[in-house]
Amino acid sequence: MTDSGGEEPPSRPETPDREGRVPEDKWLLHQRLAVRELIDTEVSYLHLLQLCAKDIRSRLPQLPQGDLDVLFSNIDDIIEVNSRFLHDLQETASKEEEQVFLIGNLFLKFQEELERVYKVYCATYDQALLLVETYRKEPELQREIQSVIEAAVPQAGPSGLSFLLVIPLQRITKYPLLLQKILENTLPADSAYPTIQRAASALQDVTTNINEYKRRKELASKYNKVEQLTLRERLARINTHTLSKKTTRLSQLLKQEAGLVPRTEDKEFDDLEERFHLVSLCVTELKSNVAAYLDNLEKQRLEGLVWKPLCNLARALVGPQNLIKKRLDKLLDFERVEEKLLEVGSVTYEEEAARHTYQALNSLLVAELPQFNQLAVQWLGQILRTFMALQRDLAQQVLQRAEGSLAQLPHSQVSEPAFKKLVEETLGQNGNQLQSFQENFGKVLPPPTIQPLLPGAERQVEALLSRHGPGKLYQVTSNISGMGTMDLTLLRGQIVALLQDKDTKGNSSRWLVDTGGHRGYVPAGRLERYHVAPREEGLGGYKGSCDDTQCLMPEPTPAPASTLPTITQVVAVYPFVARSSHEVGVQAGQAVTILEAHDKKGNPEWSLVDVNGQRGYVPSSFLARPPSPAPWGWNLPS
Repeated sequence: MTDSGGEEPPSRPETPDREGRVPEDKWLLHQRLAVRELIDTEVSYLHLLQLCAKDIRSRLPQLPQGDLDVLFSNIDDIIEVNSRFLHDLQETASKEEEQVFLIGNLFLKFQEELERVYKVYCATYDQALLLVETYRKEPELQREIQSVIEAAVPQAGPSGLSFLLVIPLQRITKYPLLLQKILENTLPADSAYPTIQRAASALQDVTTNINEYKRRKELASKYNKVEQLTLRERLARINTHTLSKKTTRLSQLLKQEAGLVPRTEDKEFDDLEERFHLVSLCVTELKSNVAAYLDNLEKQRLEGLVWKPLCNLARALVGPQNLIKKRLDKLLDFERVEEKLLEVGSVTYEEEAARHTYQALNSLLVAELPQFNQLAVQWLGQILRTFMALQRDLAQQVLQRAEGSLAQLPHSQVSEPAFKKLVEETLGQNGNQLQSFQENFGKVLPPPTIQPLLPGAERQVEALLSRHGPGKLYQVTSNISGMGTMDLTLLRGQIVALLQDKDTKGNSSRWLVDTGGHRGYVPAGRLERYHVAPREEGLGGYKGSCDDTQCLMPEPTPAPASTLPTITQVVAVYPFVARSSHEVGVQAGQAVTILEAHDKKGNPEWSLVDVNGQRGYVPSSFLARPPSPAPWGWNLPS
């Protein structure tokens, strides 16, 4: 739009006066005609919208509701905004001298509302046109639609639906032109001139913003599609350009993880992404729990009121998840182009398009992800409230059945004071037994400060010791499942070496470690320092012979006598979970029979035991002799 501020209005065809100037009354006449055109066309436009919303939409019952929602989009919102706008516009006619000034202020007042409603309509316009094309392929349906439209709007002609659907787009783009026409017929010295000038510029910005919003929506729709492709179809799509892009992105990501190049920081988006992932995690966990709940309790109310809405919410999260993932790919492209721009000073057309694609996608997510997160949280909250109400109903049913069962118990007729006294006496006795149990177990070997080494891990520990030294060794306290690209998956008891006590973002809760074969990040809270114990003499020594024809298996030297005798009964002091078929799990306090107080290599750190008929290895430090006699009268079988 050409900015006419400060310029002389264009010449008019009227005859100038003796001094060569156009009379002011001629300017005023053209100005009033331009204002009258604005008001009259607004009246006609609103009348057509109301015909579409009331007469035409209600007379197309043969079309499904989903099609009608796409075709007419948010036309009701547009009618509501434009009705108020027209009312205020007509009110300006009562103040003729200030009318132009009031019209300029009116457009500035409605600027945000007009942009809000029209950008939604424009974003769905292409989908509506696709539906119109499908109707044209069905002659009978097309004739029915055309007859309804011609009866309500004869001027639509053969264009039919297309004529009606494009009207809002034409109107929003016409506003800047109408204001420009009023501006051209307003004297620069007029006090209303700056206001009309700002209004014309503001409405031009509205059309620009609507076009940009439409472009972003088209971009999101492109990356939002979930295609179910076979492996053959995926391989068929791979070409040189695809490989080049993915290789470049991977290279950029690796350089960022290694700290060679800085990562683009976007705190606002990172917070939004974190909140979205929290909602997504809650939905996934709740869906898993409700699925298990349904397997055990088949309730139609639960399935209809909780399970189906929860599945719908999970499907609604797929689109934003795809966009967030695609944003990361486009961010890597953007960072690479920015680096080239700083180094060379220019980029190719394709690289400039990649920059704009990232900026558009990022702007769309930053603008709409907060609203989506809010709606998703509200949706999830409603599902949880419904679930709790159903749980309360179930609890009442269980309570009613429990009351019936309690009436049959021996103590059901005991008075409340007597029952309370009985409970206190029983709890006191059990408390004394528990205290004795704690005192006796306090005399047992102290808990190990580290987990037992995984079988066959000695060589790995020796390699890490020689490479990093004992001060850098740490042991994994619980199983770790890596989620990110550079995260590691480790088992409890595994030994690693610390390389760096923070990640590339400076986060000290993620450490970079070396496993002896792979390097990556693990949570710092899952590691504790590993204290290397000195090897005892005589352990680990082997003797054997090997000639040219036969190599005998090495035989371990006799291991020192274990404190736990062979074939004896002991108690598991700590719980142990079996990690392979050679191990057996035990619970704390469980009776265990020791078959051999060492493993096949003579290592006393592992004992072969029998637990309820199952044989396997457990750490020897997890076993101890039970206190004798047991203070509550329990004795292990001899």
